[in-house]
Amino acid sequence: MDLLWNIVKKYRLELAILVLLALAYFLFRLYGIMSLPIFTDEAIYIRWSQIARFDASWRFISLTDGKQPLFIWLNVTLIRVIHDPLLSGRLISVFAGFATMTGLFFLGRELFKNRWIGILSAFLYLIFPFALVYDRMALYDSLVGTFAVWSLYLEVLLIRRLRLDLALILGMVLGGGILTKTSGFFSIYLMPFLLLIFDWKSKKIWERFLKIIILASVSIVLAYGYYSVLRLSPFFHIINEKNSIFVHSVSEWLTHPVRDLRSNLNGLVDWFTTYFTGLFILLAIGAFFIKKEYLREKLLLFVWFLFPFAALALFGKILYPRFIFFMTLFLLPLVAFSIYSLFNRIKNKRIAFALLLLILILPLRSDFFILSSLSKAPIPKSDLEQYVNGWPAGGGVREAVNFFKAKASDGKIFVATEGTFGLMPYSIEIYLNQNPNVTIFGFWPVEKPPIEMINASKKMPTYAVFYQPCPSCAYNGGAPVSWPLSLVARFKKGDGDNYLSIYKVNP
Repeated sequence: MDLLWNIVKKYRLELAILVLLALAYFLFRLYGIMSLPIFTDEAIYIRWSQIARFDASWRFISLTDGKQPLFIWLNVTLIRVIHDPLLSGRLISVFAGFATMTGLFFLGRELFKNRWIGILSAFLYLIFPFALVYDRMALYDSLVGTFAVWSLYLEVLLIRRLRLDLALILGMVLGGGILTKTSGFFSIYLMPFLLLIFDWKSKKIWERFLKIIILASVSIVLAYGYYSVLRLSPFFHIINEKNSIFVHSVSEWLTHPVRDLRSNLNGLVDWFTTYFTGLFILLAIGAFFIKKEYLREKLLLFVWFLFPFAALALFGKILYPRFIFFMTLFLLPLVAFSIYSLFNRIKNKRIAFALLLLILILPLRSDFFILSSLSKAPIPKSDLEQYVNGWPAGGGVREAVNFFKAKASDGKIFVATEGTFGLMPYSIEIYLNQNPNVTIFGFWPVEKPPIEMINASKKMPTYAVFYQPCPSCAYNGGAPVSWPLSLVARFKKGDGDNYLSIYKVNP
């Protein structure tokens, strides 16, 4: 106890700051967490979690769409104790983000042998707009970032300390990463670059070199062992099929190696500079020049960003900003290193704090809009379209669910939705699938009124929900004018020109 008390006394300032960071993190992430409408992919993942919870034979349900299942498995557990399924899924990302912030503290401290750089790295993650968006959504990407950061931290420990227990823990973390998303394999593919920080001046260099190869092999074998559990599912092969939708195979790429490079770079660079901000980019680069120490450690962090970024630019087919989230995290310790070095160089601390405020003002401005009015936030347009303003966003879903709940309290109703997979019908099924008075039916394509809907309208109140673009309709999210429908309500999505509409079917 005396030893523990002495440690607390010695590092009381740092411990107090870490406690405040933890409190601030949960305040930032939980504030208004349910104000963001449900997104298409969120609806899919949450509905899969519900199905897997009640039917053990569908624990690998995500593989039917080529998605690894760890996020779903975690949500299956949490969804049992959280009343709102959407909140349950989003809390997975909140906790994952906290683990990432903790990992960045340890990573920054270990690489640069300075606890204040670790604290700064954690603080930068707290206010990082990219993280603030994705730590509040029921998507895979926050969890991907968690495993990426902890994988690198454990890999650094392994190459410096050469211990079997670290190799075993690293194997579990690597396995978790590749059970979450295919991008988790980067943590394995990049392991040879750890030789940047290998002690080449040690006396028993070849003995240490052999040890690191053996221990790294143990970690990799363990990771692939965990991943092999997916082979128990007959849908395992769909992962590669799904990956081929988003990235070119090597054989495809060789036929046109630079065809998509320019367009991919335009998108990736725009998303990166928007989320990371120009000043943070300058500080990340400046870390190599402000102070010449720890050059190899800085190169390691930069490689962990650059290699996946370049691979995505070269091989990408369909890209979204969230794909680069995990790789940007490795630049935060570089930014922290620059800030710490500059702060120590400036003798006048008023000027130093003014400079710090200048550095933080842009991300804090973005954070303000993300928390208060996401539709106006200065984040990439593609994310605004996906999550708030465009047709994939779930604006109006909450109102539609409440509307159908009220109608179902008076008797049986039939709800037909535009779409058989995705936002509809899953966002309705999440909340109403267990209601005995509600029958939900998805239809696609939108060509003529489905016979099931017409027949139901002769027996009970029947409603149709539309939400996708429709050039021949009166507005996006409307119904074809020739269908026998009467508009009941429509809800605008964010600041865009898209709506979710509820119609009553005329028998």
